[in-house]
Amino acid sequence: MPLLARMVPSPVSVEIRRGAVAALGGLLADSRVSRLGRVAVAVGRGYGERIVPSIGPALEKADIYRVDDGSVDAALSLGDALRAGGYDALVGIGGGRTLDVGKYAAGMIGLPFVSVATTLTHDGLASPVASLEHNGRKHSYGVALPLAVVIDLDYVRQSPRSQLLGGIGDVVSNLNALADWRLAQDVHGEPVDGLAAAMAQTAGEAVLHHPGTTEDDDFLTSLAQGLVLSGLAMSVAGTSRPCSGSCHEICHAIDQDFPGRSTHGLQVAVGALFSSWLREDPMVGALDACLRRHGVPRLPADIGLTTEEFTRAVLDGPGTRPGRFTVLEHLDLGPDAARERVETFVALFGARA
Repeated sequence: MPLLARMVPSPVSVEIRRGAVAALGGLLADSRVSRLGRVAVAVGRGYGERIVPSIGPALEKADIYRVDDGSVDAALSLGDALRAGGYDALVGIGGGRTLDVGKYAAGMIGLPFVSVATTLTHDGLASPVASLEHNGRKHSYGVALPLAVVIDLDYVRQSPRSQLLGGIGDVVSNLNALADWRLAQDVHGEPVDGLAAAMAQTAGEAVLHHPGTTEDDDFLTSLAQGLVLSGLAMSVAGTSRPCSGSCHEICHAIDQDFPGRSTHGLQVAVGALFSSWLREDPMVGALDACLRRHGVPRLPADIGLTTEEFTRAVLDGPGTRPGRFTVLEHLDLGPDAARERVETFVALFGARA
């Protein structure tokens, strides 16, 4: 195990529990995070702004920067402010948008980044990827892995239920992404990183088969661990492949063609169920049961899309990730075939609702 531990670029600390923000003071005293105690804090609208005063001495001298949107411009602006302030660490407090902006800005000037997640919306809270808007579209950017991750279940419990459902969708979509990755290996000989795949699969299956609900601390802990483990899997692989396949291609096409209809985790949940059925994957029944159990969207209508609109997303999906091979590229469906598959999927799974 010691050799394996050195191979995995894990954070200095991962805290997942009730009252976890109390650990922030000791964490910031760690010289690997902050050498001089000159800390900046990026907060999003909502819980992030309320958490800062409750942390106490650990952040009482910190400079606070508000993140109003999840754009590249916001990240560049924050980066410029950090450079001028002479800080030695950045703490991001909030949801996925705030953390993505913080990761990008910290990476611009080489600052350690501490991720304090108030929601469990998607795996961006601990991933080496920042999803930011630019010129009206979302793009993914490679960034450094957060040096530490703090997830306080007290704040997670106060987040909107839709955000937790998005986190469930994002984690279980790993299983579809892995199936796509292995398909690419079988068809084109694309190498699969076994360690990264095992981490992503462990994360997905832990949530897929967990008997609890979003009301249970044990389930929320498993969900949080799954999101963190997914981020580590991508870091180990050096690519988003372990957690991003045809489900994410469809999601990115939805963002491109029909912006604002739904959120990332809910879109990839629908995309994962459709793609798993399209592949005739044996796990599609378990995936469907998990999504139904938690009330996660399963059908295009659940995320505000018509059958025709979802068909367009299926057709446009491959163009969002040129060079990535998934079941969508493998089948290479034309407009008529794609429409027929989507209509059959909706009829079949709509009857199970």
